[in-house]
Amino acid sequence: MASLLDLSLRVQRSNLVFWTIMSMKQKTKKEATSISCDWKSPIKGKTIENKNRIFRFKGNFKWRGIRTEKYKQKNGGWSAIERNVLIGSHGESAKFHLRYFEIAPNGYSSFEKHKHEHVVICVRGKGKVLVGKKIQKLEFLDTLYIAPHTPHQLINPFNEPFGFFCIVNARRDRPKILKKSKN
Repeated sequence: MASLLDLSLRVQRSNLVFWTIMSMKQKTKKEATSISCDWKSPIKGKTIENKNRIFRFKGNFKWRGIRTEKYKQKNGGWSAIERNVLIGSHGESAKFHLRYFEIAPNGYSSFEKHKHEHVVICVRGKGKVLVGKKIQKLEFLDTLYIAPHTPHQLINPFNEPFGFFCIVNARRDRPKILKKSKN
């Protein structure tokens, strides 16, 4: 019985060493391919202190200390959408970014796909999402997971703003803008 226990402990130790090495390899690979799709330090060359913060909600889906930005820097393939970066552009070391997007009536995000995943949580109004080839309605607190490499677009065909939180990896690839097929 003692030899069986000893063998089991050796196998567990081997597994631990193996997974530790694999984890180190993945970290090294990720550090070498540090690509971010849209976050830039607000002050070039200056490190911002990573400290605890609270961003107070001001009402009307605005937060004190958070500025409303353009959806993307280049125009094209999207309309009537803005974003607020709540976590991810203030010096945080978090491995994720939390953004609030708002799409005005008849607006839409770009139709795109990328390697990183999304979590989208509807918090204002309602909207629609094209995921792959399927369109679905999103309503208050509906939560959507968008898997890597999945074509997607968020759309607001309604007469009220469609607002949602979007959680993404801090390190992520650039989206590839897609053209919709005319089926």
